Amino acid sequence: MKLKLSTFYKKIKYRKILTHERLLMKKIYFLPLLIVLGLISSNLKAQSPQPADQIIALVNNHVILKSDIDADVANYIRQSQSYGQPVSFSTELWYQFLEASIENYILIEKARVDSIVVPEERITRQMDQRVSQLIQQAGSERALEQAFGKSIIQLKDEFRDDFREQMLTEMVRQNKFQTIKITRPEVREFFNSIPVDSLPTIPEQVALSQIVILPPAKEDARESARELAESLRDSALNHGKSIEELARRHSDGPSGPRGGLLPMMALGDLVSEYSAAASALQPGQISNVVETEFGFHVIQLIRRVGDQIETRHILISVDASELDDDFAIERLEGIKDSLESNPELSFSAFAQRVSEDPATKISGGKIQDPQTGERLIPLNRLDPALYRIVLVMDEVGAISDPRPFNPNNANAGKAFRIVRLDRQIPEHVANFDQDYERLKSIALQQKQFKVYSEWIEKLKDDFYIEYRIPVPNMEVN
Repeated sequence: MKLKLSTFYKKIKYRKILTHERLLMKKIYFLPLLIVLGLISSNLKAQSPQPADQIIALVNNHVILKSDIDADVANYIRQSQSYGQPVSFSTELWYQFLEASIENYILIEKARVDSIVVPEERITRQMDQRVSQLIQQAGSERALEQAFGKSIIQLKDEFRDDFREQMLTEMVRQNKFQTIKITRPEVREFFNSIPVDSLPTIPEQVALSQIVILPPAKEDARESARELAESLRDSALNHGKSIEELARRHSDGPSGPRGGLLPMMALGDLVSEYSAAASALQPGQISNVVETEFGFHVIQLIRRVGDQIETRHILISVDASELDDDFAIERLEGIKDSLESNPELSFSAFAQRVSEDPATKISGGKIQDPQTGERLIPLNRLDPALYRIVLVMDEVGAISDPRPFNPNNANAGKAFRIVRLDRQIPEHVANFDQDYERLKSIALQQKQFKVYSEWIEKLKDDFYIEYRIPVPNMEVN
């Protein structure tokens, strides 16, 4: 009996229903807005009289309450169901969450023993990013604050310790994972352990590279955008208007509804023109108009801590309907002609030199599977635009005509690209040589899980662990 690849993964990836990396979803760190709103509803219900809580386990001086496990399980079920996964409550599920909570506190104690700490600025950055995501999902800062009945500052303060614990346990976990390697003979042994009639069918896969050109603005559209940005800067500097107010009314960026606020982030995470202009300011000072790939910015520095800055900005983007598409198309056609007429020229070298897509430029234009990070992408996981391009390619090495597309970075707007078919593998039954990298990844995950689980069991001997409720044998084969 042959298995499809998706079934194969389910059978051999991890044997536990829930993995240690994804189990605990406390508070708001990993939760989408739907689950956050569910938590709010739970909090409102909790205001009515409730039975006394129960301590169900201890790890050194860490107390685990029944109510915490109940809430974690309920949130997990709610989130799974929101994604169409038919998860329901079971005793086994509840005890797995209890064990995962114990594991988390073991990792916290291990971090304490090994003097591992998470820098406070990293916690702040992660919190700011997560809260920004929640604000976007809620629609505005005010909507999020109304939903929780607390200010953004209060929310950050309340959940800071949860962020610290989650980031700390993940750091300890990843430190352990990085010490676990796998050899080619081990991958061979893993492959040979799979019954021949259970080898999966690997769907057709392709490896692709691209060169991307962003169409420049037509000069009159560009000047109009600059003039508006200059006018708004003048309103802030000379007429008493606040950047926050102007951003809410005029900014084209996703931060506009929250007054142009970009929370504390590293200078290296911002485009170079923006970070250079902002880092030259004093707190409260407003920059000259700055041009980036996204448009024209008026920037106000709020505060700086080390190499991280918090800013507000107004973004005036150039009207996408007034971009010079012909320029981008003609440039890509010229690049394609050069590559096809000169076999010694390298597509990868061209991409590194001229491509305007930061996600693929450094790697020479190589496109990766967004789900796995692998170069070989199953046809059924290609986005529709790429799929249509690949369908008309008849051989490896073929280069497409220029085609428009929307980059992953939505702020970049419209773009054009040529795509090269680097490799094509027909549908086939998995084999060791052709599918080594994929088999290696799966075998390593299994080894990591096994070694990690054994390590956690040994760590339990180093700390005081007490169960205050009967614990059944929940081992999963």
